[in-house]
Amino acid sequence: MNLNELQPARGAHRDRERVGRGISGGGGKTAGRGQKGQGSRSGGVPAPYFEGGQLPLVRRLPQLRGFTNIWRIEFAPINVERLNGFEAGTEVTPELLVAAGLIKSPATPVKVLGDGELDRALKVKAHKFSAAAREKILAAGGSVEELSL
Repeated sequence: MNLNELQPARGAHRDRERVGRGISGGGGKTAGRGQKGQGSRSGGVPAPYFEGGQLPLVRRLPQLRGFTNIWRIEFAPINVERLNGFEAGTEVTPELLVAAGLIKSPATPVKVLGDGELDRALKVKAHKFSAAAREKILAAGGSVEELSL
């Protein structure tokens, strides 16, 4: 058997029905479109969301409020408490946070937040720090370095 000999099983493929070809064809006169009305005319398909002249649902609902700021920068938040998983004296970078599974992507800017306590000195490199986080890292004997966005 060759590729050029392949064909569908008997009865699996039916020819399309040719309507509007006279009474003897079985699909004559109105050609399956019924009698009168929009659906019987050529091009008689209503526009999407058209509800017969009634005020459409999309216009009856209140509009969305506000706007989307296209310049918004999404930060990956990390609390100070999560940094206790690193050895004292470690240089914590976004790449190290990804390796530890604390954030998903090294491309996402990181912001260190001040929830929890830090009990070891770390050199933390991130894109932003909250005032409380900066204070706690410095109080633990560590250092803070802001990376550029």
